[in-house]
Amino acid sequence: MGPDPKLELRATPASLPTTSLPVAGLPVAEALPAAGALAVIPPTPNLPAVIDTPDPPPQQRRWLKPLIALAALLLVAGGTGYWWLNRLPGLPPGFASGNGRLEADEIDIDTKFAGKIATLEVDEGSVVEASQTVALMDSQDLEATLAKSQALVLQARQTVRSSLATLAQQQTEVVFARKELDRASALLQTGFETREMVDQRQQTLSGAVDAVRSDVAQTAAAARALDAAAQDVALDRVDIAYDTLVAPRAGTIEYRIANIGEVLPAGGKVFTMLDRTYVYMDVYLPTASAGRTRIGSEARILLDAYPGHPIPASVSFVAAQAQFTPKTVETRTERDSLMFRVRVRIDPARLALRTTPVKSGLPGEAIIRTDSNAAWPATLQVSMPK
Repeated sequence: MGPDPKLELRATPASLPTTSLPVAGLPVAEALPAAGALAVIPPTPNLPAVIDTPDPPPQQRRWLKPLIALAALLLVAGGTGYWWLNRLPGLPPGFASGNGRLEADEIDIDTKFAGKIATLEVDEGSVVEASQTVALMDSQDLEATLAKSQALVLQARQTVRSSLATLAQQQTEVVFARKELDRASALLQTGFETREMVDQRQQTLSGAVDAVRSDVAQTAAAARALDAAAQDVALDRVDIAYDTLVAPRAGTIEYRIANIGEVLPAGGKVFTMLDRTYVYMDVYLPTASAGRTRIGSEARILLDAYPGHPIPASVSFVAAQAQFTPKTVETRTERDSLMFRVRVRIDPARLALRTTPVKSGLPGEAIIRTDSNAAWPATLQVSMPK
């Protein structure tokens, strides 16, 4: 028989001390075998060996890349088709075009006098009509000044009445003095009156006449004082009316600069609004096109948001000097050459027919007819987005 696989026989070296390895429950001398004897070593348990196995490779998504490529191809094809359907055909001779943004004239609503904001009637985005109240300023000080001016008017009116009464009295004195003089003169002819008495009557009459002249001047001065006081009242009322801020034009409130309770100096801004009756687009044309453009020339504005709705307009301004095109309009190559600024404005009467305000800042293109004999293409017939 072969050896038991569960036991392992090893020779104990002779040099191993017998007292160095005790065995539990046995004396030291009995725990160790004698020199040269075989020692029985318990076998080591056969633990399973751990072998690192790599994870299986992930499944290749072979369908993902073709799908992405197909989606990109469809996107490019859709964008190309949209551009092809909405592109502006080449302009015939007699027309010029330029890119720009639709703008509306900005108007600042300011205070005329220093004061505190009492109320705000509108806010950003509100659509207002001409002469509509947008804010009220605190006018207590002006109302006190008005009351003072009204009191001065009453005082001046009373002064005028007194002056008129005094004038009437002096005029009566003149009449009486003249009659006395006449009687004295008649009696002097008959010898019943002395020359001295006639001279006294003449002096009394002259004094009365001078008093009347003085009263007339005083009455005129009192009347002028009354008129000045009345003008002060009117001025105070105008100043109070200026504390009611109104929209000068119909349009949209774009910005609110100040809030309720803030104290503003004279000329302080409260709102900035857009005038919906003055809507335009500034474009830049080269020398050849700008030289053939005249004020009043017909034009069309074609917005990117409404590519199929040309808006009729006309040229309202052509710059007299060339300039470099602003960075926000064209590319650097086009800015390197000098261009002429041309303003194309929409007819205010047409804007008044709109029920909604025009959105400022929309990009688009302005097409200008430089030849009055050229016919507008069918794609640029008059229309208006709602």
